[in-house]
Amino acid sequence: MTTGADSTVPAMTDDLAALDATAQAALVRDGVLSPRELVDAALARIDAVNPQLNAVIHRRDERARAETDTAPDGPFRGVPVLVKDLDGSLAGEPLHLGNRLLRDRRHTGDHDSYLFAALRTAGCVIVGKTNTPELGLVPTTESDAYGPARNPWDLDRSPGGSSGGSAAAVASGMVPFAHAGDGGGSIRIPASACGLFGLKPTRGRVSLGPDLGEAWAGLVARHVVSRSVRDSAAALDAIAGPRPGDPYAAAPPARPFLDEVGADPGRLRIGGLTASSPAALADVDPVCTDAANDAAMLLTERCGHTVEAAYPDPLDDLELVVHFTTVLAASTAFDLRRLGALVGRAFGPDDVEPLTWAQAEAGRSVTADAYLEAVEGLRGWSRRMARWWDPDDGGFDLLLTPTMARPPAPLGEIRGADSEGALIAAVPYVAFTAPFNVTGQPAMSVPLHWHDGLPIGVQLVAATGREDLLFRVAAQLEAARPWSDRHPPVFA
Repeated sequence: MTTGADSTVPAMTDDLAALDATAQAALVRDGVLSPRELVDAALARIDAVNPQLNAVIHRRDERARAETDTAPDGPFRGVPVLVKDLDGSLAGEPLHLGNRLLRDRRHTGDHDSYLFAALRTAGCVIVGKTNTPELGLVPTTESDAYGPARNPWDLDRSPGGSSGGSAAAVASGMVPFAHAGDGGGSIRIPASACGLFGLKPTRGRVSLGPDLGEAWAGLVARHVVSRSVRDSAAALDAIAGPRPGDPYAAAPPARPFLDEVGADPGRLRIGGLTASSPAALADVDPVCTDAANDAAMLLTERCGHTVEAAYPDPLDDLELVVHFTTVLAASTAFDLRRLGALVGRAFGPDDVEPLTWAQAEAGRSVTADAYLEAVEGLRGWSRRMARWWDPDDGGFDLLLTPTMARPPAPLGEIRGADSEGALIAAVPYVAFTAPFNVTGQPAMSVPLHWHDGLPIGVQLVAATGREDLLFRVAAQLEAARPWSDRHPPVFA
């Protein structure tokens, strides 16, 4: 493996770190730079800042360089991107899921996931894989296998999880966007912690195949974290759509999502939950409340919408927590059984982190009846939630909340606790996000607020299938308070 870019990279590529993928692709399309030059410049940026962040854990420098010669003429031709070492296989590359045993066995993928193949078809060049917590179970990226990823805004804080490595890499300018997955907030939490835009799409919008029909009983969705709204929309256009054998799919959009960026959303009715968390699961830091209230001001005074204190009553139902916990535990037990088949023996307590083993042990005690009761309980709860957005019932267009109940977590706050303590410590970071993994609705974190040098994201949630509305409003907010020129202290 060769690291670093060659010496022929033009000096002008020093400015690429601040450009989004759309702008980088335009340089290739206009003949200003070649795909090889884009990739070499990205590899040089990874060399420069990754030692401080530990965001990229697998490099594929020479393969990436070779692939620039055959990159398809798609919307992102030649654009270097990173993918998470979780949520999908990349042919011939390590697939360790934050786990020591898979790392020590040097386990590799033997095919591309549909999502990664779609990124390649769009012209992206995958330059490496990013750090993730073991099996994506916690909202911080601090695994025993690869150590902590660090937040480029404050190296003593977490970049979030489970897509923390991807978020740290994008925020620090290594690549313009990176793959991310979200089972309880794992796109939106890292986006909030690192000052990025992160949209979790509607359930079934992006295929999890060919390896999975669904993950965690439908809680998991996949997309990217990005520095611009237009990159997020164009990336979703590239990866969205049903694939053979998918158990379900989101209704197709009326037009490309990129066309929604800059389109008029009309005057929207928005409800706000800003000072307390769902079911009072966590105290909300005043900084996070301030961020949401500030966003409400922007939405009303600058964007022309109405915002009122209102939210769906079922958010306060603790039944959600009980059923979510059951599904997560059972899914962890299933995942370990599945991974055992890959390595040829059952996983034991010494092969995984204590929290993972505790979750799997709890999952093994879940009966089939209890699991199905939990799944149906979550679906019933979701139906009650959906009424709040129903236009035939005088519903709201969007819900506004903080993304997290606290600023980015100090490293060790979650990961340093025992198994039960880690779950409790994680609650403030997932309280606002996880409910919408249950409902399957699209939700986004928007980087509008900073406090003491730390980004504080706000979340907006739309009805099922309404990513179009989220992209329209996100573009309004991006224009009202641009964030692309805000760079962290660790930046390429």
